[in-house]
Amino acid sequence: MALDGITTAAIVHELKTNLIGGRIDKIHQPVADEIRFTVRGVGVVRKIMASANSSTPRIHITETSKENPMTAPLFCMVLRKHIAGGKIIDICQPQLERIIIIKIESTNEMGDLTTKNLILEIMGKHSNLILTDENGRILDSIKRISHEKSSVREVLPGKDYVYPPSQNKKNPLVAIQSDFLFSLHLQEGQKLQEFLYKTYTGISPIMAGEICFRANLDPSNSCQQTTTEEGEALFAAFDKVMTEVKEANFTPNIYYHPNSKGVLDFSVLEMTEFHALDHKTFPSVSSLLEGFYQERDNASYIRQKAHDMRRLVVSNIERCVKKKEIQLKTRKEVADMEIWRKKGELLTANIYAIPQGVTVYRTIDFYAENMGEIDIALDPTKTPAENAQKYFSRYNKAKRTLAALEVQEKQNDEELLYLESVLNAIENASDDADLSEIRMELAESGFVRRQAAKKGAPRPKKAKPLHFISSDGYNIFVGKSNLQNDELTLRTADSTDLWFHTKDIPGSHVIIKTNGAGTASDIAIEEAANLAAYFSKAKNSSTVPVDYTLRKNVKKPNGAKPGMVIYLTNRTIYVTPDENKVKKMETM
Repeated sequence: MALDGITTAAIVHELKTNLIGGRIDKIHQPVADEIRFTVRGVGVVRKIMASANSSTPRIHITETSKENPMTAPLFCMVLRKHIAGGKIIDICQPQLERIIIIKIESTNEMGDLTTKNLILEIMGKHSNLILTDENGRILDSIKRISHEKSSVREVLPGKDYVYPPSQNKKNPLVAIQSDFLFSLHLQEGQKLQEFLYKTYTGISPIMAGEICFRANLDPSNSCQQTTTEEGEALFAAFDKVMTEVKEANFTPNIYYHPNSKGVLDFSVLEMTEFHALDHKTFPSVSSLLEGFYQERDNASYIRQKAHDMRRLVVSNIERCVKKKEIQLKTRKEVADMEIWRKKGELLTANIYAIPQGVTVYRTIDFYAENMGEIDIALDPTKTPAENAQKYFSRYNKAKRTLAALEVQEKQNDEELLYLESVLNAIENASDDADLSEIRMELAESGFVRRQAAKKGAPRPKKAKPLHFISSDGYNIFVGKSNLQNDELTLRTADSTDLWFHTKDIPGSHVIIKTNGAGTASDIAIEEAANLAAYFSKAKNSSTVPVDYTLRKNVKKPNGAKPGMVIYLTNRTIYVTPDENKVKKMETM
């Protein structure tokens, strides 16, 4: 899912269409490697985000906002000084490279009209945002690169801006067939796919494979063994792709894995080799990038923020598992307690017939159906009555141990089930409000200390259940934590709504709003069951059992932990979680 030169070209085309002539306003730098600014056009205001993050560098129109620091970083102040209020006069991309140059016309301190260049270099860990003056001199950059960091290229205020080192690749937009074929047959030991992305700028390995597919050629074929006809077919496919780029014939899509339904790749051109796969088409490149990266960035942020909480819950789960192992061992140790009672009673019944000082006494086992004989071990230093008492003592101790063990096992099993449900909630958390609610729940359950609210601090935002709409229009809600599950099931849902939960598996409560009908369509029931399975511990399993019933059949026992309920008269449906179906039902 590399943001290659072709995707960059699509971004440039979209930005030029929407931003040329607009004026820059409200520049912010919410995080160290990202800037955001608004562009005011005729009757419209667009928000732009530009990131030099090493793993997700990009620029596009955005609909989201981020909280800004109290004090603006230095690079943000430099941008405000030089381009705030400036007019965007051009946006370009040199030779299909992963470089975007935004030319901005603004006035300097003397009131003279000058042109500044805001340059985004999309180069993985070397990505950068650089501001230069009209003479190409660097005013500042979001990442300053000194000689100690790079002996090849310094990026510092006052230095002349030079493009990143060239890899001697050719511009594919001006390629001609004769040069293409000549270069193709010069490659020794190289495959067709490698030839394309190593010879020409802006082509990723995935797009190189697509070009080979369009030419009906195997990407792993040797360049030197390619016939003239095959080379011409490869160039024809290559030239068609470049024509689509030059004519801005872009179709932004995300493609999904056939089995896991997870994201396989995204592309701004139609990927004919993926024609059989599920895909989602976006109205613009910006909406595609925003949807894809926002989900990935947010997931990474949530993982980091939930790290300590997850570690705490996992640690307690491991403790419960170890306790369960000890309980199983103890249960095995007291498994013979009825035999000890029986031996004590047999000794008592034969107390006058047992010789003093023997180590084993054999007698008829009148408790057994066949009335066979049984050997009873004795302590020769004790009387028959004392030996019988010893067996009764072992039995009574085991009986007390078993009674206490059953209570402990019940408590431990409930705690383990609860902690697994909390861990599932952490995995399903999508924002800070979800994490705050889970932390509050853990505090109420005694697993973490309750945090005192800081004086003057705003009240934490209340998390809301997820909202989906079935294919045929039913509203479906999914709880993301145990507190949300209780709120959704016990207070929000009506008695005639349908309630779903994975059978004996930690997961979210799911509600279909039936509007008093007490029933829903088969399609809605299947899709709600899919949501229940997807937002459960069995997310990556197949044929997951999901119970469903009317909400009025769901009860919460007194003293039960958050999210724990009981229910009767349910039906069960078996589903295999499908992420693609979940995505299609999402609401904004």
